[in-house]
Amino acid sequence: MAGLATQPATTDPVIAWLMAGDAAIRWQTMRDLLDMPEQAWQSERQQTVTTGWGARLLAEQEENGRWGGGFYSPKWISSTYTLLTLIDIGIPATHEAARRGAELTVQEMLGASCDEPFQQKLAALDRCIVGMMLRIGVYFGMDAARIEAIVANLLAERMPDHAWNCRRHRRPEPHHSSFHTTFNVLEGLQQYLAAGNGKQQEAVLAAEQAALEFMLQHKLFRSDKTNEVINYKFTQFSYPPRWYYDILRGLSYFAKRTMPRDSRLQDAIDLLYKRRRKDGFWPVQNRHPGREFFQMEKTGGPSRWNTLRALRVLRWWENFA
Repeated sequence: MAGLATQPATTDPVIAWLMAGDAAIRWQTMRDLLDMPEQAWQSERQQTVTTGWGARLLAEQEENGRWGGGFYSPKWISSTYTLLTLIDIGIPATHEAARRGAELTVQEMLGASCDEPFQQKLAALDRCIVGMMLRIGVYFGMDAARIEAIVANLLAERMPDHAWNCRRHRRPEPHHSSFHTTFNVLEGLQQYLAAGNGKQQEAVLAAEQAALEFMLQHKLFRSDKTNEVINYKFTQFSYPPRWYYDILRGLSYFAKRTMPRDSRLQDAIDLLYKRRRKDGFWPVQNRHPGREFFQMEKTGGPSRWNTLRALRVLRWWENFA
């Protein structure tokens, strides 16, 4: 397997198992769990283009630059969902074919320039998808004018409870934000913040804090009125998440942003510990129905993706103890 020469010696069987996986898992394990030098994990990261899951998804790109014959559908082989997975895999943002695919996707969904038709499409599109377009656009280097327009739209489209819902402006008008929509938007805004050069950084930070407070009021998965679990599927860990929310996706956001530890997360953290198998791994518990180019991991079996994500969360949580 390419990249094995860079692997460090480890006596931890879980880490060793992660390091025996795909390049996408290896380089992130090296960076986030082993604290290896950037030169080492960046070298491993380059393998995502030529081997494993990343290379297989890149090979599915059509001559016209799309994936799966469409930009948002069919799910999950369209350009949008393929690009989101490639971002998670960590292919270099400079990859020429992926950048072309990203630009074509944003052009189709919104437009090629920040003009009146672009603004009209932006207003009509679901906030979930707008958040996805922001994440894709920032990662693959879309121009600042369109990025700032998308951010301004998301800031203006918050619900009264300070988060987001795709069904806003529809009938019946929703009165409560959606966990699904909120994290699709937050992940786009996080990509914007990570770029570090946006004109609306302070406003985005304030909106992020307000949206996370909304999630904390719900302990990431409970009713703020009855404390009952809102949707049992929130407690089932999937990967890839697609547009769906679950607790691991929520916790991963808090960990990635190194948010201060909050006691209202304890129920979610307890569930994360509970979901760990006796062998030390976390499973894929839920698969969202749809077409796939290939299945990265077997549903119900041990998951390197979810184990990596869970260990990152617990490392963040325990460091604040």
